[in-house]
Amino acid sequence: MSRRVAWFLLAFGIWSWVIWITFVKNLWASENSWGPDGSATGFFVVHLILAIVSFTLGTIIGIIGWRGLRTKHPEKVDA
Repeated sequence: MSRRVAWFLLAFGIWSWVIWITFVKNLWASENSWGPDGSATGFFVVHLILAIVSFTLGTIIGIIGWRGLRTKHPEKVDA
């Protein structure tokens, strides 16, 4: 994996966390998320599952990028 790709994957993983943390905060504050009795609605549950899956995938992709950056890359030899 090139360093450029590794940086992209790491940035994607970090970006996923930033975006989905904001999404979950907004989801929690939304009146569509809670029923009249205070229980979670289907809207909340579905979107929370979506956020959890996205956190997981973003973390995995970020870890792949981090590992790609930590590997030793061969020095470029000018011919």
